[in-house]
Amino acid sequence: MSATLQDKVAVVTGGTTGIGLGIAKRFVAEGARVFITGRRKDALDDAIAEIGGSVEGIQADSSSLADLDRLFETVKASAGSLDVLVANAGGGTMEPLGSITEEGFEATFATNVKGVVFTVQKALPLLSPGSSVILTGSTTSAKGMPGGSVYAATKAAVRNFARSWIIELKGRDIRVNVLSPGPIRTPGLLGIPAAGQQEEFLAAQADAVPLGRIGRPDEIAAAALFLATDAASFVNGVEFFVDGGQAQL
Repeated sequence: MSATLQDKVAVVTGGTTGIGLGIAKRFVAEGARVFITGRRKDALDDAIAEIGGSVEGIQADSSSLADLDRLFETVKASAGSLDVLVANAGGGTMEPLGSITEEGFEATFATNVKGVVFTVQKALPLLSPGSSVILTGSTTSAKGMPGGSVYAATKAAVRNFARSWIIELKGRDIRVNVLSPGPIRTPGLLGIPAAGQQEEFLAAQADAVPLGRIGRPDEIAAAALFLATDAASFVNGVEFFVDGGQAQL
């Protein structure tokens, strides 16, 4: 069986850990040439060593327009064009109403909203006909998240970007979809509970999922691969929940 992304060029922002790392691994395994970004050089170096194959790391903060310019200038000079863009870099803090800080609000919106907007906008000149843009969302785009309302609001914004951009990109043969994971075993999820409460937290997360477990990064990567390829050539503007059914409750 031939690799499904053979000779394709992909960018995965936030590709040094968790879901982004899982997607980058799968894309490389499927024949793509992949550029990943991360804010820390040591994390980039570790990810490149773990992924192996045709991968290149570019140190960049997705909320920095100058960093994004440098990213896509590198991609243009090295590869010429782009077939798959995964705007995955994101994060946030748990701050319930009454304790939301300006710093936390601005940092979360800078990465999850500003970063997504300008990642896609600056990639547009490089995107080939038939290309796929995948925005990493979250089940929180459709469900409340006690203690995480600011994060959830950013993911609701990401959902609407896809709805709006497919109209604005009509005629360019560029698909834009949102990939919204449920709870996935990543360093980000494992870092939420306080020390000593991790197992209790993971059990509660699994209990909220109809399949009765949390997911794995490779399961999200499989969904991203589908959206990236011609198998999804008529899939446009959707929010693809990969969450064990959590968002349907």
